[in-house]
Amino acid sequence: MFYMKMKINQRLLNPIKELAESGKLSGILLLIATSISLCLSNIPHTKVYSSFWEHQIGFPFFVTSINHWINDGLMVIFFLLVTLEIKREILKGELSSIHRSLLPIFAALGGMVFPALIYFSFNTQTGDLKGWAIPTATDIAFSLGILSLLGRKVPFGLKVFLTALAIIDDLGAIFIIVIFYSTELHFDMLLSAALILSVLIALNRFKVSKLSFFILLGLPLWYCIFKSGVHATIAGVLLAFTIPLSKIETLEHYLYRPVNYLILPLFALANTAIAISFASLHVIVFSSLGLGIVLGLLLGKPLGIFLLSFIAVKVKMTQLPKSVTWGHLIGIGFAAGIGFTMSLFIANLSFDNVTTLNVSKLSVLLGSILSAIIGLIVLKKTTTPPQ
Repeated sequence: MFYMKMKINQRLLNPIKELAESGKLSGILLLIATSISLCLSNIPHTKVYSSFWEHQIGFPFFVTSINHWINDGLMVIFFLLVTLEIKREILKGELSSIHRSLLPIFAALGGMVFPALIYFSFNTQTGDLKGWAIPTATDIAFSLGILSLLGRKVPFGLKVFLTALAIIDDLGAIFIIVIFYSTELHFDMLLSAALILSVLIALNRFKVSKLSFFILLGLPLWYCIFKSGVHATIAGVLLAFTIPLSKIETLEHYLYRPVNYLILPLFALANTAIAISFASLHVIVFSSLGLGIVLGLLLGKPLGIFLLSFIAVKVKMTQLPKSVTWGHLIGIGFAAGIGFTMSLFIANLSFDNVTTLNVSKLSVLLGSILSAIIGLIVLKKTTTPPQ
């Protein structure tokens, strides 16, 4: 009997373990969470699900909605993990060599500028210009998930290139949030945050390696940043840059599962609670806002990534990775059009009006789905199994 139970457990757990190791599980959980959220949000004659996320909870000194706790609280941990990955790559990874990093840098730059230009071209005469950064983002989990679906057919250099591109893209998104999406600044809180940050830097300089000191100081840093008018998630970015290099991989190991298997699915549940109607789909197809986002992701990303990469290689500033072709780069460009997590996050910062926000979120979903499908098709056509 015990043997049979062990066998059943292995049959259930082994596929999940394989999915986790391949990097597909995170993307699958995001898809499941999004599907559940959209289904529950569209139950006729009830708004119980969508109103749940607006329920106020907290402490006597600090109360906010569940949605804000996720977007301004838990997502700080996501940004902490992303920035740790950026720091590791800059110090000792693919971005540590100028020559190797130039191609993904140019590609990421094109992948941010061209979608923004497409969005601007559709929205210069509207009141929705603040959403220009929505189609500039790439979802690293989903884009890498597309590559993992092709298994061993994908050249190793292509995986490295996409990882570096997505990391640089995330760095660009962080700068965009700091510069363009901060609200009215409160300098007393900024000063308090600066003092805490100074202590964290001092801990790093004096080679203090106990992670608990950094995490404990990270909490008041988050509170001060939140109250300062700068978006709270930047606290995760600042904290990451003070973590000692020797502890980066340890902290990444601790954070990887909770971020990918809990925080990001929760983010998807809370931020895709959107009622879908024929009218909203009509708006996406025919409105400047919808077209700017969908075409920015679907066309702007591959166009920008391919063109700037092509120019950089042709002027001999850099070169394509081993076994990577221009066809691969086109496929990667489409896969990078999966904005999802970061695009939804920026949409929340861009619009207060619920209708406008929902249209922008649905546009992100549509643009991301189309980009994923086309990216997978192109990559499948341009990759061959290893001999």
